[in-house]
Amino acid sequence: MITRLFILLALFTVSAGCNRAEADVPVYGFKIVNTYPHDQAAFTQGLLFLDGYLYESTGLRGESSVRKVDLTTGDVLQIEGLPDRFFGEGIVAWQDQLIGLTWQSRMGFVFGIENFEVRDTFAYSGEGWGLTRNEDTLFMSDGTAELRLLDPETLKEKNRITVTYNDKPLRALNELEWVNGEILANIYTTDLIAIINPESGVVTGVINLTGLLPEEDYTPGYTDVLNGIAYDAENDRLFVTGKRWPKLFEVRLIEQQSPSQASQ
Repeated sequence: MITRLFILLALFTVSAGCNRAEADVPVYGFKIVNTYPHDQAAFTQGLLFLDGYLYESTGLRGESSVRKVDLTTGDVLQIEGLPDRFFGEGIVAWQDQLIGLTWQSRMGFVFGIENFEVRDTFAYSGEGWGLTRNEDTLFMSDGTAELRLLDPETLKEKNRITVTYNDKPLRALNELEWVNGEILANIYTTDLIAIINPESGVVTGVINLTGLLPEEDYTPGYTDVLNGIAYDAENDRLFVTGKRWPKLFEVRLIEQQSPSQASQ
């Protein structure tokens, strides 16, 4: 019988432009460690964990915002809306700032992290999707198979890498998170997260989060796709949620069968 995992991996492969539905990378399932409330009205675009709090960006024109959120209660402690013409996308923290993208406006915002005051704006070509960082570089997704490397001081592009799965470009890279030297990327419209080597762009693993949000927590026509990854490096905690999800989950990854075994 064709399993749900095989179907998702086939979609993942089609997105990458591959000719076969298997790839020689490990597949990880999950165990839920903790469940937290999440604002169901939040169309989650970006998510990060910093100093004990979640910082979240939301999308949709007229509803886009940046927020500081209490992890345990899900309460929004601070919020700043974007002008109605902007569709908010990913965010990343750099020094005392939050840097945020917009989808098709080709303009990003620099917010003060303490008060969310807009300090500056910056321009880029194409679309803005997700953001993450290491110690000296910002990584930006734009819905293609490329990740842009930005200078965090000037916000100018300095390089690009192409993300590949089974030697083919993997498109629809969305929300990003830096975890232990690798980049985790939501693959838009799937329940899968790619684990990416930031130097080569090669996908070194696939996280399968099928079934994470129980069916009873879905609101038909309202609850949207998996999106939002945050990592608490100090305590080694991984958090995930979705667009208009009523819950946010702390998960632990569990290595499963290889994709080829899962399809048998």
